[in-house]
Amino acid sequence: MNIRVLSREDVRRAVTMAEAIDIVQEGFVQLSAGQAIVPVRAAIEVKKYEGVMLYMPAYLSVSDALGMKIVSVFPRNIERGRATVNALVVVNDAQTGEPRALMDGAYLTALRTGAASGVATRWLARRDAAVAAVFGAGVQGRTQLEAVCTVRNIHRVWVYDVNSQAAEQYAEEMRARGGGIPTDIRVAQLPAEAAREADIICTATTTRTPVVPDDALKPGVHINGIGSFTPDMQEIAPATVRRARVVVDSREAAWAGAGDLIQAKRDGVFCEQDVYAEIGEIAAKRKPGREDEQQVTFFKSVGIAVQDVSVARHVLQKAEADGLGVTVAL
Repeated sequence: MNIRVLSREDVRRAVTMAEAIDIVQEGFVQLSAGQAIVPVRAAIEVKKYEGVMLYMPAYLSVSDALGMKIVSVFPRNIERGRATVNALVVVNDAQTGEPRALMDGAYLTALRTGAASGVATRWLARRDAAVAAVFGAGVQGRTQLEAVCTVRNIHRVWVYDVNSQAAEQYAEEMRARGGGIPTDIRVAQLPAEAAREADIICTATTTRTPVVPDDALKPGVHINGIGSFTPDMQEIAPATVRRARVVVDSREAAWAGAGDLIQAKRDGVFCEQDVYAEIGEIAAKRKPGREDEQQVTFFKSVGIAVQDVSVARHVLQKAEADGLGVTVAL
């Protein structure tokens, strides 16, 4: 049995953001149509070393995408000079179950997370959206902006991070990125400065208290919230959740880990029935997306394995066609 091993650069070469957005959209459609099996991710705490392992399998019956992502989050790795988050994706043959590929999951995770926001922005943001704001100047914040600029004509970007140096570095790097990303990228000193002008907001932080001021939001703003993926994390204020049209990647996954929604429910201002739709329902045109130019829309994503497995299957197909990676005999 042979298995193809793909590096981060191989993954990067195999799929563009525009392709990833379309692939993830189709994955969401299959999920919401009941054509995907996606167990809630299994977590194993490694308390001795203050870490956690996450196992995220999925099978999409229409596209025959089968596999699993394995993620480790070990905060003490910083002391060792190692990455806090590491990830691998395994792709299996849907007919035989045989493992066909093993690939870097760190870049793929950032790519598919950005792509999810790209799908949501496509269906929920105003067509004339021209200004974006990114909260969180990390790896995820980079692909968030890339995705938004893939589906909307963005002229100006604001970035905010509690680490102002990281925000400056982000702005410098993204100005030179090209590919539809504008050169007018400004560093905000306060969250309200970033939010006030934005037509589209992406939050990619690890905060446990809301980072986007509700009273600074423009009418008609669209928000992609991807940072709060545990019940105790929170990026978006309950007041915003209460008045927004809320769309999720997966209802089951959202109520298992979306702190923004869970804490709004604890405050008594939101409940399960207030979730308008899964993004797959909107992409399949089973429900309309934005219906009012003044409407505030909020896409809450905690990340699900259909995204990883769908994109990974495409990466493998491209790698086989272009000879990317190395083949190892097991």
